[in-house]
Amino acid sequence: MRLLVVNPNISEDVTELIRAEAERSADPSTELVVRTAPRGVEYIETRFEAVLAAGAVAEVIAEHCAAAGGGQAVDGVVVAAFGDPGMPALKELVDVPVIGITEAALCAAALQGHRFSIIAISDRITAWYRECVEHFGFGSRLASIRSIKEALRGIGTVQDDFRPTLVELARLAVAEDGADAVILAGAPLAGLARHVESEIPVPVVDGIGAGIRLAEAVVGLRSGPHRAGSFAAPPPKRRAGLGPALDAALGAARLESGALA
Repeated sequence: MRLLVVNPNISEDVTELIRAEAERSADPSTELVVRTAPRGVEYIETRFEAVLAAGAVAEVIAEHCAAAGGGQAVDGVVVAAFGDPGMPALKELVDVPVIGITEAALCAAALQGHRFSIIAISDRITAWYRECVEHFGFGSRLASIRSIKEALRGIGTVQDDFRPTLVELARLAVAEDGADAVILAGAPLAGLARHVESEIPVPVVDGIGAGIRLAEAVVGLRSGPHRAGSFAAPPPKRRAGLGPALDAALGAARLESGALA
């Protein structure tokens, strides 16, 4: 199995955190192709920044589709930023499973507890995260979103700078909000759950780990592509201004969808 893992922000430090946790989480037989968005922001904190990231992620996915770039095909894609920029629309672009770490983490938390809380790295990000939870249909299961209130020194050092704070926020979510599980949200926290799970009295979900493991599971199901319905490839129409890889991927997706209809 070959998975493309895309960091939707431009931080190479975060990409390395993603890579490390993805490699720890993946089955030994899974090959990982980890890439960073070619443009955008250091870390995604708002809805608009997510819009910027979505186009960049689409280009990376297109460049790694065999039909678009002539390279080796991937069996699935993991969008590795909480908030799932571009999702679920990116499912329309390729005929392999595209999994966002937010939806994966929510599913994993819901399987381990009736109510869960999200621990976030920024107060500004919480309104958007709440909308994402509602969008994925888990609003009634959300106990709380708790967040760091202080300014970040650097996105690649959040774990080192705020580990005690993050653990305390998780404990408060359990004690005061009734969380049966907690999600450490965002790629900058990738891998932290492994180090703090003994300090938190409920299951602790890592989005990257959940994304990789659920992507492997969905690929393994071999359920087939979207031939019709809301996630089928976009209908044919005139296009302009797209990069060659994205333009080719859109054309290939439409042809594949038509052939399988």
